[in-house]
Amino acid sequence: MNTTLVINAKGGVGKTTITTNLASYFAANGVATAIMDYDPQGSSLHWLKQRPPEVPTIHGANGAQSQTTGLRSMGKYVPPTTEQLILDAPGGPSRLLLQEILGRTSSIVIPVAPSVIDIQATANFIKELLLVGGIRHRNIRVAVVANRVRSSTTVYEPLERFVSSLGLSFLARILDSEVYVEAAETGVGIFEMDSEDSVEQCREFMPIIDWIRGIEPVAAPKTSNVIPLKQSTAS
Repeated sequence: MNTTLVINAKGGVGKTTITTNLASYFAANGVATAIMDYDPQGSSLHWLKQRPPEVPTIHGANGAQSQTTGLRSMGKYVPPTTEQLILDAPGGPSRLLLQEILGRTSSIVIPVAPSVIDIQATANFIKELLLVGGIRHRNIRVAVVANRVRSSTTVYEPLERFVSSLGLSFLARILDSEVYVEAAETGVGIFEMDSEDSVEQCREFMPIIDWIRGIEPVAAPKTSNVIPLKQSTAS
């Protein structure tokens, strides 16, 4: 099982958008996929409930704490046949919860929104992961994704330099688009939509998919092509 954690201490950066589209890509390509939603809002689980019956099944697990008992939900079960598990983390997780989640994580994707405040908070969170989370010791791969980008923005350039200085990957710039909103409302991912409606979004997203599959970025994200999973032998 390959486990990808989508996380940022800052809320409102689009973690669920990244989570659901990663999961739907793998499921659409015949990979046994599950989402574990640690966020009490349960946005990923709500998206799963909206999925049409004709699209591939994605298992949903609830990792959030109960608001009344503090106990974990019985819904944390993940099928042992799962090949790709995507963890949707809450904003600002406690240190205890962070350690629990990191214990099952293979790679981390950190989405960041286009504001100076969000970028500074993300830089601080990355430092905390390195110092407190022990991700180097655990051999956990880490990458950053610029999310909800306005086409003219250059605000991410300092973050890109910071990420590069730490030897981490800056994977992609995901443009702000109503296509993601439409996909979320209908319970599908961009790779499951009509290709004419989402071709640009799929192209933007592929560097994240490739990185999770173990293919390190070798070119600017915006030039990446949509490559079906079946063309690669990586799992």
